Amino acid sequence: MAKPPRPSRPASFWLLGAVFTAFVIFLYGPMLAIFVLSFQGPEGGLTFPLRGVSLHWFAKLWEGIGVIDIGAAFRRSLALGAVVMALTVGFALLAGLAYRKRLPGGTPLFYVVVASLIMPSIIVSLGIGLMFRLLDTGLKAGLEAWWPAAAETFNTTLGLFSSGLGAQLTWTLPFGLLIMFAVFNRFNPAYEEAARDLGATPWQSFVHVVLPLIGPSLVGVGMFGFTLSWDEIARSSQAMGDLNTLPLELQGLTTTVTTPVIYALGTVTTVVSFLVMGLTLATVWLWQRRQRAA
Repeated sequence: MAKPPRPSRPASFWLLGAVFTAFVIFLYGPMLAIFVLSFQGPEGGLTFPLRGVSLHWFAKLWEGIGVIDIGAAFRRSLALGAVVMALTVGFALLAGLAYRKRLPGGTPLFYVVVASLIMPSIIVSLGIGLMFRLLDTGLKAGLEAWWPAAAETFNTTLGLFSSGLGAQLTWTLPFGLLIMFAVFNRFNPAYEEAARDLGATPWQSFVHVVLPLIGPSLVGVGMFGFTLSWDEIARSSQAMGDLNTLPLELQGLTTTVTTPVIYALGTVTTVVSFLVMGLTLATVWLWQRRQRAA
């Protein structure tokens, strides 16, 4: 028996398909171009056509770029991203648990936290930088009055894990909070009630019931925290002090470096981001597989 002919696609399908294809090309085309150009030969430039294929520019990147220590900036970004990730997961989890019940002042607090998402990032950075400079002035005046020896060595409170960390948390925490709200909004409290009926303490029901169920979501919050910190520029620009993160160094290099070595650096940072996302997805898959097996 002959198969019935497949219905023809409407014109709107092809129109939307073309729009989606153009969007994907616009979104990932520049990244793919940078990836390809980073593998150029020694005679390659910043534009196509590709002149040979080699790892020459990655070797140049390993040797260093001028006076900028890319390796140190890379390590600083990794360390800061790890701290931001841990704090984002911890605070988002605690906030999600707190908002499961009626929290006095919870609504204004929620709007204050989420407001940082709609504030211009550069304004947030400038405000944090100004606040810490005012703090520096007050501390220096106090030290000069009470501890002159310490005042001579005091420089600034601006730094990677002070003002820089705070600036990045204003970006990552709202995302973590919104994710945890969505998770607990569909969480069935009957599981906790069953554990309590069986004699579990509140801590035991959290560790053995709640945490395993929301674990994959916490891993996702951690991924958001790290990746948002890893490529953050605007909120960090005025709040890092003397030491820059890798994105800030990369932004500065765009005005001075005229070889594909900057593309090699972009490729390395992108690979790190994809490795973090791949590790996150693998962790979630293993967690869910373990839960099904249990």
